[in-house]
Amino acid sequence: METIIVQPPGPSRTGEVDVGGPELLHMGPGDVADFGRGTPGGRTVSIVLPDPGISRRAGRLEAAEDYWRLSNFSRDTAYVVENLEGAGEYITVAPRRLGAPVPFEFSRVVLPALGGTVDFKVFAPQHAYLDEQSPPGAGELTVHPYALDATAKYFLVLVALCEPRLRDPSDDVLPGAGDIAERLRPLESCRGLTRSAVNYHIDYLSFAKLRLDLGEEPGADGNGRTGVKRARLASLALRFGLVREEHLALLPSRRRPVPQESGA
Repeated sequence: METIIVQPPGPSRTGEVDVGGPELLHMGPGDVADFGRGTPGGRTVSIVLPDPGISRRAGRLEAAEDYWRLSNFSRDTAYVVENLEGAGEYITVAPRRLGAPVPFEFSRVVLPALGGTVDFKVFAPQHAYLDEQSPPGAGELTVHPYALDATAKYFLVLVALCEPRLRDPSDDVLPGAGDIAERLRPLESCRGLTRSAVNYHIDYLSFAKLRLDLGEEPGADGNGRTGVKRARLASLALRFGLVREEHLALLPSRRRPVPQESGA
């Protein structure tokens, strides 16, 4: 079972994740990955941070059962782990601190560097939740095959994607990424939501949370493949009741314009 997915720094644009790309590092319980500058002529770390201000072996990630730990090998420099879903929430990992637990589902690890800062992202999709029907101490916890956090931004994206079919099951037209961004922007947490960010959340839902198998769709690349992804994502979410009618209350209200009275 995957515990975390690491996206090293690369040419990807801000807010986008190429989930199927070769640069992603998938880690399961017990796996470790060192990060840092590495040594000339040879790759000695799993996550390369090419800045002369970064130590050759700056630290280590360790995947646990449903979270991950970060070790800081620096003698005098602290590292910051930001919660990408929080309002400025972060933790600081002190120099020489080993195995600091990170509870965030979406994280950015930030290191000071000569060029300002260097960062990479860590995603932890396999959070475990207590089965409400099982009292504490009654055996192993149930790990939901589709563990979704209804307070996360990706869940809002999923609800907005499924909204037309929730309101009218015969409606087979799904909103695009731009439509979803516009639908959610009235919410305080989504003021700066962009089309690229929506696509990132759709990728995260498709590959990390719901683990869709898109296969090879003939002629479906670019916008076509994106459409297939959205269709299968909505179909699975509605089929298994991951998104239900009561979740529509999470979306901004749809205000109907007040009809203007004609003059006498």
